[in-house]
Amino acid sequence: MVLKGMVLHKVSLFAAIMLFPMLSGSNMPTQEIVALLVATSFAAGLNVYATVGTLGILGHYNMLALPQGLHMLTDWWVIVAAAAMFVVEFFADKIPAFDLIWNAMHTFVRIPVAALLAYKATAQLSPQEQMIATVAGGLIALAAHGGKTAARAAVTPSPEPFSNAALSLTEDATAIGLTWLATKHPYAAAGIVLVGLVFVVFIVRFVVRSLKSLFGGAERQIEQDIHQARAD
Repeated sequence: MVLKGMVLHKVSLFAAIMLFPMLSGSNMPTQEIVALLVATSFAAGLNVYATVGTLGILGHYNMLALPQGLHMLTDWWVIVAAAAMFVVEFFADKIPAFDLIWNAMHTFVRIPVAALLAYKATAQLSPQEQMIATVAGGLIALAAHGGKTAARAAVTPSPEPFSNAALSLTEDATAIGLTWLATKHPYAAAGIVLVGLVFVVFIVRFVVRSLKSLFGGAERQIEQDIHQARAD
């Protein structure tokens, strides 16, 4: 599990860096497309509805020049649908225990949507380059989603409900803020994502070690109880 997280991190960084030279022929500045691929993929891994809605609103009001393939995000029906689902997730994601189920289900939403956004954003590239961009988007979203799920698994057992809600609010704000930041300071947004990917690896390692310690302690306790019962 730890090795998988480290490999995922390395592949994500390599794929993102490789996109710089390949996107130089785009109609948009290279830095803007790279920021969209990196920042929005990571943001989608945290909250895909906030990411899609933010992109749609920014594009609709001409605050962001979206690639041709992403112009459909500026349609009001897409913005309204994303906003409605954001409201649903806003509450569902803050209920202890249920948030784990919600996040597990969204493994099949956040990652594919992030990959699709990357695919649509690079429609002007060659098929091979577009596929690399799609895989990079999916991997970055997977890393963000995995880190989010691991953090929730660590926080959920807490008896008070406020830590879960605070963590969820932080994720929502990060998804929206990161998407917006990409339109103003693209290199800063990409840099934050790279730091976030490193942080994700540490979170996953910490949670895995904690779970191993927890289950190992429980197993030893059960064995002691069995031995005690036999001795009696």
